[in-house]
Amino acid sequence: MSKTQSVAYKSPLYEMTQTTPTCLWNDSATLSELSYSIEHGAVGATCNPVIVLDVLKKEAHLWNERIRDLAVEFPTATEEEIGWKLVEEISTKRAELLRPAFDRHRGRNGRLSIQTDPHYYRDPAALVEQALRFNGLAPNMIVKIPATHAGIAAIEEATYRGISINATVSFALPQCIAVAEAMERGLKRREKEGQDISRMGPVCTIMAGRLDDWLKVVAEKQDIVLEPGYLEWAGVAVFKKAYKIFRDRGYRVRLLSAAFRNHMQWSELVGGDLVISPPYKWQVRFNASDVGIASRIDKPVDPEIVAELLRKFPDFRRAYSEDGLSLNEFDTFGPTVRTLRQFLEATHELAVRVRDLLLPNPDGSAS
Repeated sequence: MSKTQSVAYKSPLYEMTQTTPTCLWNDSATLSELSYSIEHGAVGATCNPVIVLDVLKKEAHLWNERIRDLAVEFPTATEEEIGWKLVEEISTKRAELLRPAFDRHRGRNGRLSIQTDPHYYRDPAALVEQALRFNGLAPNMIVKIPATHAGIAAIEEATYRGISINATVSFALPQCIAVAEAMERGLKRREKEGQDISRMGPVCTIMAGRLDDWLKVVAEKQDIVLEPGYLEWAGVAVFKKAYKIFRDRGYRVRLLSAAFRNHMQWSELVGGDLVISPPYKWQVRFNASDVGIASRIDKPVDPEIVAELLRKFPDFRRAYSEDGLSLNEFDTFGPTVRTLRQFLEATHELAVRVRDLLLPNPDGSAS
């Protein structure tokens, strides 16, 4: 055993991946961070405009010249189009690092999760078209489609076409169930036609920390007072309830925990046949912690905490109840709006980053 492997073996995340069904994916595509994560047991990763901005900052020596080359190669491409070409190239290169895990897990893991353009959140046809393109970039891609009204239709169609989907921009139990049902419809359509589904690996993300974030905004705006720490459990409570329902109904899609704000969004989910996908900084924190690895997925959140959240936050009721949101309400749910706006802003920032490299201001100032 190498020194690196020996260190990794002592880490909580590595122990989790070796002793429980819970898988680790890496929520970044920076080479050094993904390599660290793989050493500690990761079998998946993700990429999107936010992550590409981070890659360009940390790996400027690798990518600045490539941006200039792309501008020459595609002389009429807009800065936004060049930005998306970077998303594709970085995703494809990082997917290569996961190929051994992909082959070892027969498609269930070892995938690079690449995000569709958030501008398409209302256009199912555009989402499917981009998903088809992304799926062709490498054998081990998994494509992120938002759990919006249009996204649910796109998820079914893309699944039917044999694309492994990671449903994102998802915070609420009604969204998760709509995603699972859409994926089941897509899988059944393929099965009915005799098409292969054996190497597909769909997941449904719950951005637990972003639900917590939203409820904290509501509490601040509405002067809601509750016991310290209660709001840290909201996303975990939704996740645990969703996991039980998925297991009871036999949905063929795993849940994925993302948007980490505290260790419970990892430690309370250990033991489930699911994925945790923390960014690098949280993995370092978890590995340096003294949180023991134990199966806690079936341990319920304190009923008193859940009751208090249900009583004081209508949006928690919407997220925690199976019928809390209609399909038409997915796009206007507070966490959805906030997250889509942030993702849209990131695509703009990526285009600005490309422009600043290709057309730097003569006075040396930033855009």
